[in-house]
Amino acid sequence: MGHDKLRKFAENETFSCLLQPSAQELLADGYFNLRDHAVKGHWNRFFDSLAGAGSPLQDFALRAHPSQPDGWAPPVHEATGGHGPAGETLPPPVQESKIDDIDSCSRIAAVAGARTDIVLELGCGKGEYTIALAERHPERDYIGVDIKGARLWKGAKYATEHRLPNVAFLRTRVEFITAFFAPGEVSEVWLTFSDPQFRSENSRLSSPLFLERYRSFMKPGGVVHLKTDSRFLHEYTRAVCELNGLRILACTIDLYGMSAGDQADRQSPPADCATLGIIRGGTASEAQRWGPAQPDVCGRGLPVGSPAEIPEEVRSVQTFYEKLFLEQGYPITYLSFVIDHDGPYRSPVEAGTFDTDYWRSVEGPRLLFGHDSAETRRQKLKEAAARDE
Repeated sequence: MGHDKLRKFAENETFSCLLQPSAQELLADGYFNLRDHAVKGHWNRFFDSLAGAGSPLQDFALRAHPSQPDGWAPPVHEATGGHGPAGETLPPPVQESKIDDIDSCSRIAAVAGARTDIVLELGCGKGEYTIALAERHPERDYIGVDIKGARLWKGAKYATEHRLPNVAFLRTRVEFITAFFAPGEVSEVWLTFSDPQFRSENSRLSSPLFLERYRSFMKPGGVVHLKTDSRFLHEYTRAVCELNGLRILACTIDLYGMSAGDQADRQSPPADCATLGIIRGGTASEAQRWGPAQPDVCGRGLPVGSPAEIPEEVRSVQTFYEKLFLEQGYPITYLSFVIDHDGPYRSPVEAGTFDTDYWRSVEGPRLLFGHDSAETRRQKLKEAAARDE
C-alpha cells in the first residue's frame, strides 16, 4: 500500500463528515441479515451535529458508542430524560450563555431545520457530484457512498475545509446500504458512471435487486438518476423501467448533443407509455425505436434537454470519468425515473425484453489511464478468437 494512501486513511479518521462503519459489525448476523447501523433513521441528527462541528455548537458532535465502535449514537439530552442505546445519559444541550456567536448559530440551526430531503450518490468516488449538488442546494442533505477510502478522502477534505454542513460521506459497500437508511429517509438516488457489470445483472446498481433495496428507504415518489457513458447500462435500465411500468421523467442517449442522429431519438415518454411498453431501446426488437416520422407518442413528444426535463446540474457538473470519456468521444446518457412500484421488480433479462448480447456488442472500446478497460480487453480477445476459427 502506498504511503500516500496511508496518509489519507489516517486523515480520514479526523473528518466529522466521514462515517466509516465496521463491516464486521454489520455482518455479525450474516450477509442476509445485516445489522442496522446506529445512524439509521437519525441522519437529520447527524447533519445537525455536523453543522455545529468545530463551532459553538460542538456539544452536538458525533459520538461513538461502546457497543458499536465505528457507529454513531444520536445525541439525546439530560433535559429531556433521554438516554443512549445502552442507557448512557448524554450531556445537556448547549446553553445560550456558552454561545459566543448567536447569529451564526441561529443561522446554522435555521438551515438545519429547513432541510427536509436526503440525497444519495452511490459509487461517488471522489465525491464531485455530492459536493457540487450540496453547494447548489444548501436546503438538502447529500451523502456520497463509496468503499474506496482514498477516493472519499478528497471529497471529505473539501467538505471539511469549506465547512459544508449538508455534506456527508459513508464508506461502505453499496450492498450494505439498507443497514443505514430507514423507510422514507431518502428522496433521491444518483448513479453516476457506475460499473455496467456486463456479466452480473444483480451487481448492476439499477437492477431489480438494487431497486428493491432503494425502495425500502426512499420516500413515495422518490427519483433515481442514472448518468453514464455506457449505452449498455442505459438501455438495460430503460428496459427495467419499461417492464415494471416505472414513470420516466427524462431520457436521452446524448446529453451534450455530440451525435447529429440523436435529435430524432430524444423523446421523454409519459407514465402510460412506460406502462404499455412503448419505451424504445433496451428491448430485443430495434423496430420499436422512435423515428422522425413519430415525433409524438401517446399525444406527447418532449425533447429531452429542455430545462423542464433535465436539471441544470446534470450537464454543468462533470465527474473525472465523465471528462475522460467525453475526451474519447463517447456520448453521455441520462435517465431519471420514479421508483414507485407495487410488488417485486421483474428482470428484463429473465423476461426476454433486453437483448444482452446486442447491447454489449455496441459498447465501444474504453481507455482508462492509457490502457484498455477490462471489457475492451475481453472484446478484443473474443474478436481475435473468432478470426482464428
